[in-house]
Amino acid sequence: MNSVKIAGIAVALGLACGAVALVHSAKAAAANAVTTNTQATMNDFQKPDADLLKKKLSAEQFAVTQQCGTEPPFRNAYWDNHKPGIYVDVVSGEPLFSSLDKFDSGTGWPSFTQPLKGTEIAEKKDTSFGSVRTEVRSKTADSHLGHLFDDGPRDKGGMRYCINSASLKFIPVAEMAQAGYGKLLEPFVAAGLIKAPSSETAILAGGCFWGMEEIIRQLPGVLKTTVGYSGGKTADPTYKEVCTGTTGHAEAIEVVFDPARLSYEGLLGYFFRMHDPTTLNRQHNDVGTQYRSAIFYTSEAQKKTAEAVKAKLEQAKKFNRPITTEITAASKFYSAEDYHQKYLVKNPGGYTCHVLRD
Repeated sequence: MNSVKIAGIAVALGLACGAVALVHSAKAAAANAVTTNTQATMNDFQKPDADLLKKKLSAEQFAVTQQCGTEPPFRNAYWDNHKPGIYVDVVSGEPLFSSLDKFDSGTGWPSFTQPLKGTEIAEKKDTSFGSVRTEVRSKTADSHLGHLFDDGPRDKGGMRYCINSASLKFIPVAEMAQAGYGKLLEPFVAAGLIKAPSSETAILAGGCFWGMEEIIRQLPGVLKTTVGYSGGKTADPTYKEVCTGTTGHAEAIEVVFDPARLSYEGLLGYFFRMHDPTTLNRQHNDVGTQYRSAIFYTSEAQKKTAEAVKAKLEQAKKFNRPITTEITAASKFYSAEDYHQKYLVKNPGGYTCHVLRD
């Protein structure tokens, strides 16, 4: 039984407080279950069955990716696309190719000299149509992409990845960070196509970090989120240790954001909307100092802003009880175990007690 079901049963029985330990153990069990599967990111992708894929994809996308079809040349989305960005698997979102490696092959299909660095493209012998060719498929979703030929530009290795547009989704460089591909921006910065984004780091705590991260990671201007532990004295704490409430740490989120797109004050505005800052050491069923509301400022400017935002909310009487959020200097932030990172992305419908209020 997953944590959501257990938490729901506890509430239905009127055992919200007494069921805290049960919810915590379920949460830990759910997290541990992830590690017995495969590790984070694309390794956790589970390919939908054919019926669901038919609903998600267009008829042409399904025919190409699932039935090894081929779209017509010169009549497809990306053969003549010259915008900077990356191309990802239309089924899984796995990053595959970059516009920096795209060239005009004259064939009428998107052509690349190589895959993105770190991307594994599966190659298979293809003897259809009375010839021997090399089929290329995505590793994660096993989508048919196209074929590999050795007639590419000689000064760039001589290879040509001839890919169907229908197997791809294009992510413009301006949207890569928000879409979760921020780590792939460096080559575009080096090529002078974009400026390196400015960044600032915030550390916030407001209950279970699963739910907080799921909201924060999607905010415009957020470049990266990491869940972990901060505010305590125990070095290199584990999740199990933090759950005891004896380490002094709070479950926290380290947020790297672009202040040109999202101000620190704006981020705190979201922070106060996604949790209850009036319940001391508690967020719904999660009880303990590790679930306290806290702003760990990383500069004096952040301290002043946090104090001003808190005072403004108190004066406006936005809450019917006093705000208990602590504002304290940031101490060392310890990243949580891998199975906690992007937990609700890996486990849709998993346990959370956070919503973004109006």
